[in-house]
Amino acid sequence: MRNVRVAIWGFGAMGSGMARMLLKKKGVEIAGVCDRNPSIVGKDMYEVLSIDRKGRMPVCIKSNEKEVITEGSCDIVLVATDSHVKKAYDRLEYCLKQKANVICTAEEMAYPKVQSPELSEQLDTIAKSNGVTLLGTGINPGFVMDYLILALTGTCENIESIKATRVNDLSPFGSAVMQEQGVGISVEEFNKRNADGTLAGHIGFPESISMVAEGLGICLDKIEQTKEPIISNTYRKTEYAKIEPGSLSGIRQRGFGYFGGKIFIEMDHPQQIQPHVENVTTGDFIGIKGTPDINLNINPEIPGGIGTVAMCVNMIPHVINADPGLKTMLDLPVPRAMMGDMRELIKFKE
Repeated sequence: MRNVRVAIWGFGAMGSGMARMLLKKKGVEIAGVCDRNPSIVGKDMYEVLSIDRKGRMPVCIKSNEKEVITEGSCDIVLVATDSHVKKAYDRLEYCLKQKANVICTAEEMAYPKVQSPELSEQLDTIAKSNGVTLLGTGINPGFVMDYLILALTGTCENIESIKATRVNDLSPFGSAVMQEQGVGISVEEFNKRNADGTLAGHIGFPESISMVAEGLGICLDKIEQTKEPIISNTYRKTEYAKIEPGSLSGIRQRGFGYFGGKIFIEMDHPQQIQPHVENVTTGDFIGIKGTPDINLNINPEIPGGIGTVAMCVNMIPHVINADPGLKTMLDLPVPRAMMGDMRELIKFKE
């Protein structure tokens, strides 16, 4: 029985984290790595990770995807490059046309038809025509503020309203997320970019809110979002960001899904790097008002970095086993830790 062959496209914080996790699993091998960072291109993946190969063949990181991902070279590609469907589309299309299954960390891909319905249909068609499956997932969207909520509602007779709050530490994420969150910028820059729509903030509220609504079988009236700066009083520094006092350590973003003329789904997501330096306690909190009422408190937060990495790696068998096409987390089995030999969980389509 051969190993599951996995390629990784994007070897930043998330992609390299996926590699580390895969190397601890049985029945899996990393077939190739693609990244355009000149500081790591041409190097052995194990050298970049500072991990002993232990007799395994070297994996040279290449900048050209055509040297890494070709038909038959891998069973699945983990794409960790972009946040938006439009930016990720060409990469996803390429992988699917090589007849490779794909799991993508792009936040919009968790429920892509919200922002890009036409591109979603095209990706679904391409995946089906090539007999492979595409999924977008991560910690959020993908789990905490959508899938987990829906799982809790399974014990309810009726739902009146839902509120979810995620207070988390951005520190494990890479430079792309730091830029999206405006980490390190001034309040003036925040106001300017927020006004002209160039500050992304958290990407995923329309996706999460829409996924919850579809899962419950309701059609929302509208979705609204707001952003507020989280201003640091202290100096902070991580591998991917540096913050001076008075600048942004992150953003508090809120999302509202209206149903029947009132707020039915409310999401509150203050996230910043190193919240502990100002005595901010992280956590995930879900409150469901209904029959019965449900309140879930997770302290501290489910860590965003390892959570995203684990969601992608743990969903590999489900994606490979799924019927061809574009999927969301609503379409696949319950995510769970893959502790045994991954080969025993997969029914290869060849």
